[in-house]
Amino acid sequence: MNLQSPHLTIEMTQEIFYCKEALHLESGEILPEYKLSFTTQGQLNEKKDNVVWVLHALTGDANPQEWWAGLVGEDKFYDPSRHFIVCANFLGSCYGSTQPLSKNPSTGQPYYYDFPNITTRDIAASLDKLRLHLGLDKIDALIGGSLGGQVALEWAYTLKERLNKAIIIASNAKASPWIIGFNETQRMAIEADQSWGSRSPEAGKKGLEAARAIGMLSYRHPQTFQQHQSETEEKTDNFKISSYLRYQGMKLANRFNALSYWTLSKAMDSHDLGRGRGGTAAALAKIHCSVLAIGVDTDLLFTCIESRFISLHTARGTYREISSLYGHDAFLIEYEQLQYILQSFYLEDNRSVRT
Repeated sequence: MNLQSPHLTIEMTQEIFYCKEALHLESGEILPEYKLSFTTQGQLNEKKDNVVWVLHALTGDANPQEWWAGLVGEDKFYDPSRHFIVCANFLGSCYGSTQPLSKNPSTGQPYYYDFPNITTRDIAASLDKLRLHLGLDKIDALIGGSLGGQVALEWAYTLKERLNKAIIIASNAKASPWIIGFNETQRMAIEADQSWGSRSPEAGKKGLEAARAIGMLSYRHPQTFQQHQSETEEKTDNFKISSYLRYQGMKLANRFNALSYWTLSKAMDSHDLGRGRGGTAAALAKIHCSVLAIGVDTDLLFTCIESRFISLHTARGTYREISSLYGHDAFLIEYEQLQYILQSFYLEDNRSVRT
């Protein structure tokens, strides 16, 4: 299927990859089959060395031009006239890939709460099956932020010499107790919804609204709310921030489901590049491609210290920092800074390859 847009002259193709090969999960469970919704835009060059794989965040989809429009698209840094751009909706997400509302082949009914626990490593493994299906021997660059950065790092470890560059934005090599705690409070909000536990696509919808409101506090920064949600009137109730958070909760609940949110937040919690590999630093040392770790100076969720750790412990690591009012969400907002950082990184990387 081709995605039509008045702003696109190079078509984006959306397809479904059906994998009939079982996926063995870290939990010991097995997904007998699964599907991934994905998009491609641009053409492979003769050398097949222009592949850029974009990885989305927690509630993203396979169309990066919807949520990373300042970075991906025609006349942007990742331009389909130069790059072959691939983006797949993650396993567990509800934008066309296998998820808790998908049919369980063993029962013929939706999985609901029987959907297996998946990890960032499992998601990376499912994406690699798609890479093989597409006949891509090498990937020039992986780029992802937040959960997408976690998955990119896991995948970079297994791709080895088949990957040239990994760009990890506002992310980490191991989920911190702080992140797990925020995710747990959001799951508690979902659990508190009386509909949670019912075998229905609407299960936990009101709880998801509350969960998103909690999440928004970690995605931004106190300065963000001070600037945009401060009151100009003397009030005792009905504050702007209250209506803003309720709006954001309803907005997400109308496009996402609580079961997928639960599943992917658990996957984020699971993230530990060093699990079974001798520890985080040892695992990072085995990633030999060029690695750009980008932190955000006001990020309360994925701290700059965690991004620096990635660059310090990878063999060819570089650290850069975005300065922003917008906290964690800056990786989806501060396009000019991102483009400048990426341009500098690519120039430096090209020089090192030539020498």
